[in-house]
Amino acid sequence: MRRKLIAFMAMVALCGAAFGQGSKETASEGTAASGDLGKKLVVYSTQTDPDIEVVVGGFEKTYGIDVEVINGSAGELRSRIASEAGNPQADVMWGGLSQSDGNAYADLFEPYVSPLNEELYEEYRSDNGFYNYPNVQLVNLIVNTDLAAKLGVEINGYEDLLDPRLKGKIICADPTSSSSAWRHLTTMLLVMGGYDSQASWDYIEKLMANMDGIMSGSSSYCYKSVADGEYVVGLSYEDGDAQLVVQGAPNIKLVYMKEGTTGCAFGGAVVKGAKHMAAAKAFIDYMLSVKCQEERNAKLHIFRSTNKKVAFDATYIPSYDSIVVKHEDYAYLAAHKQEIKDRWTSSWSRITGRK
Repeated sequence: MRRKLIAFMAMVALCGAAFGQGSKETASEGTAASGDLGKKLVVYSTQTDPDIEVVVGGFEKTYGIDVEVINGSAGELRSRIASEAGNPQADVMWGGLSQSDGNAYADLFEPYVSPLNEELYEEYRSDNGFYNYPNVQLVNLIVNTDLAAKLGVEINGYEDLLDPRLKGKIICADPTSSSSAWRHLTTMLLVMGGYDSQASWDYIEKLMANMDGIMSGSSSYCYKSVADGEYVVGLSYEDGDAQLVVQGAPNIKLVYMKEGTTGCAFGGAVVKGAKHMAAAKAFIDYMLSVKCQEERNAKLHIFRSTNKKVAFDATYIPSYDSIVVKHEDYAYLAAHKQEIKDRWTSSWSRITGRK
């Protein structure tokens, strides 16, 4: 596996060199792909390094296909796929695609629903004909416990982020380009008064003022900077944050907002006109399989699966019955996504003086 981290604005052409010809093993139980899959696959991904190692490594071993992974934010990767239309350089986008998207990006992807879709919990089955969902992700706050203790603040939810002692000490990514930040924005709207509520936007604007003009272009920077002591608290997502706990970070904790969090299925899609179409579909199938989801569970310990046959591991992340989980209205969000983003941008510019 080759892996690159390339921002869209600085992207370079993908290397066209030939990959190795490893031997092909028998497909794992539960995968649907068969026939000649070729020897190459290019995946654009928003996922964490450990997750990529588990999934891509397992796929390569199972199928004898060499995979090149390009890492970036959801917005960067979607923009890149759009710019490459007609001559696609990626075969699959994995991560940054969620149930809340609706058909917003249908023009970027190939219609494909895995045969393993029927093995998933009903609420996590493909809802648009081109996304396939291997995992569920919650949003949460990540808190640097050392810095919070020094300030004397206790952070249990969104309302606590308005504490003036946290001014300039909160980090959030840009919800117009980051999937995790977008999900925090919609969650705040939902739990702080309702999607159409002025009360929710009043809260958001107060939070913007307390953020003091600080916003990141990267979801991963939010949790890494909190762990490094640059910020007290970050609006982040479970996967990246819990990975730090697994790795032994001594000074952080995950906070699931007392007002409520939301769970959303995330997944992958085959890029329209993918040059390695059969391998791309095999990768989607593999991610939905029991084999892959059990391996993610066993090796990562922070995986919320969508396949009904895979058990939940509560070693590092809480079960649903121990936190407050609210349910999003994805149809509403899909219909109003641009309107919500535009309002965020307008409010951010007015309150912080920054674009």
